[in-house]
Formats: sequence, C-alpha cells, structure tokens
Amino acid sequence: MNTFRVALIDDHEIVARGFADLFASAPGISVIALARTVDELLEILEDAAQPALDLVILDLRLADGSTPALNVRRLREAGSAVLAFTGGDDTALVRSAAHSGVLGVIRKSEPAAVLLDAVRQAAVGEPVASTEWAAALDGDPELSDAGLSARERQVLSLYAAGAKAPLVAATAGVTESTVIDYIRRIRSKYERVGRPANTKVDLYKRALEDGILPVPGNRGARPPAVADSD
Repeated sequence: MNTFRVALIDDHEIVARGFADLFASAPGISVIALARTVDELLEILEDAAQPALDLVILDLRLADGSTPALNVRRLREAGSAVLAFTGGDDTALVRSAAHSGVLGVIRKSEPAAVLLDAVRQAAVGEPVASTEWAAALDGDPELSDAGLSARERQVLSLYAAGAKAPLVAATAGVTESTVIDYIRRIRSKYERVGRPANTKVDLYKRALEDGILPVPGNRGARPPAVADSD
C-alpha cells in the first residue's frame, strides 16, 4: 500500500492535535507536518528538504488574515493538492476555495470516518464531492456562460461523470474522434470565458457550476471516477 504524505494547516491547537491523533493509526497516511499558516508549512518543508506533499488539508479561516484563494494558489504552486477544512459558516470563504482549485470542502463537524475517506480520495487526486463544495460551485451568479451547445452539454455530462471516450461515443451516437473534438471545443470555450478546464477534474467542476451534473446529495460522497485519461 502506498503511503500518502499529508499536512494540516490550522491555527487551533486542539484541532491540530485531534487531527494528528486520528491519522496516527490510519494505514496509508503519514502526517508530515502540522502548521498554523502556509508560510510556516512551506518553511518546515524547505528546512527539512522535504519533497512535495500529496495533500494539504487547509483551514479556510486563519488568524494571519490570509485568503483561501492565495493560500490554495501557493500550495498548488508548491506541488500539493488541497482539501478545504472548514466550519462552513462563511459561504464566501467556501466559494473562494471552491473556485481556487481545491479538491473538495469538508466540514469540521463531519464524522472521523468521512474525513478519513475524504483525505484518501483527495490524496490520489480525486475530487471529494460534498454538498458544500458543489453548492459553492453551483451558486456563483458571476460565472461567465461558456455557450455550450446541446450536444456539447450532453458529451460533457457523460465525460465529466467518468465515462471514457468510447462509452461517450456509443451513448451519444458519434465516433470516438468526434467525442475528442467535442472535448477540445468544450475546453476552448471555457478557456475563452476565463474558466479553464485543463483536466477532467476541472471539467467535473464546470459541469457542476453550469448545472450539467447534479449537486451530490451526500457529504463526502464519492463522485464518478474522473481520471484524466480519455
């Protein structure tokens, strides 16, 4: 079994200690660091010459005044995927994190089993579907319309939900090469309106944002597989 390297950024000592205790006995998860800020975590990794982490679990409200968008960007630039960890009491913070590239949003009030499963999902690059995360993506009135055609929306609904190109082609009644052309056009349209979709995870998010896929009904529910391969 692979061991995933994770870290927590949270400036509440009790939360940090509880997190470390929870994962101490979790197989396949190694907690590399507990930090109060992004700066502190990056310093820990640099001083110890540590490689990039598989996942950082990030509290959205930190006492240093940093924003979720900035924190997520810095962590992703450092090579780490990010899972948002929040009390869920500030919709703007959740929305900011959702649009900054986190793999999901998990409430601190969730049962330990939900958190463990979410971390394992996110550590391998899978989005962690939850009502908070999906609703934040779906509820932004300022999103620009990509102008997808009815057929493009059909292809996106199948592809973003996890179907590979051959299955999408068979379902939509087109050739596999046509499906690939559709996906390229869909990505291009999203890019033109400032909503890039370079990966299949991004396409899944865009489909949620535009109501092409339904908002998941259960917190922490596993979405369909969204591996980047066609």
